[in-house]
Amino acid sequence: MKHRQTDIRFDELRELSALRSLPRQVYGHVHGLPNRAIGQRHRHPWTQLSYAARGVIEVVTDNARHMAPPLHAVWIPAGVPHAVHRHEGTEIRSLYIAPEALDAAGEACRVVEVTPLLRELIRSFGEYPVEYDEEGSPGRLVGVLLDQLGGAAEADLALPWPGDARLRKICRALEAHPGDERRLADHAQRLGVSEKTLSRLFLQQTGLTFRGWRQRLRMLAALPMLERGDRVTDVAVACGYDSMPAFIAAFRLFTGVTPGEFFRRQA
Repeated sequence: MKHRQTDIRFDELRELSALRSLPRQVYGHVHGLPNRAIGQRHRHPWTQLSYAARGVIEVVTDNARHMAPPLHAVWIPAGVPHAVHRHEGTEIRSLYIAPEALDAAGEACRVVEVTPLLRELIRSFGEYPVEYDEEGSPGRLVGVLLDQLGGAAEADLALPWPGDARLRKICRALEAHPGDERRLADHAQRLGVSEKTLSRLFLQQTGLTFRGWRQRLRMLAALPMLERGDRVTDVAVACGYDSMPAFIAAFRLFTGVTPGEFFRRQA
């Protein structure tokens, strides 16, 4: 999606790669390296939770794009290749967690909801020293933090990415221009393949029809625009909707609430 930013330097990426173990089971000082966006594809031997304290985070893996607006976070299991992007005005809070400390991370990236309690726990933990007292108050807070993380509800804010090269061309074009109205038949003609073949592959590799995939892309593309305060009418047009009511109806179908309700809830 557009307007992504990366603020990590190559020397910092090398420093992160050199970190082979965590100083404690949970690592996430507010001024530490983990709170930067790393746009280069990388992996590490610990679980990462990237939380959007403000703005929108996007985590890209080989088979999906995961979008975390405020009060959401992305689980990145140990060993999963990924890149982290932030949109303008985003404030990241990341926790790095030893794999043995929490089984709930699973084996695949996913977006989870961050409750007000979990948000405050993450904020409080960020103020502790890197080598906090595991037997004292910080250690007890970490226990509560891990319990809350283990029970975090999953949010359907991921966009599955196909493996087929032809589908990826279509998806990259739509990612650059979410309002693109071309039908699947138009893409099929351009690529010299049957529409039926592309339709079957979309469903097989993403679990979504072409129209369903494009609509989800549009909803996720709308989140950073809405979060930074763009007018709903402008967002609707940018995402390929002829009217604001049509966009709001689609947004409500996707999230269960209107755009205004969604971001008031985040605030």
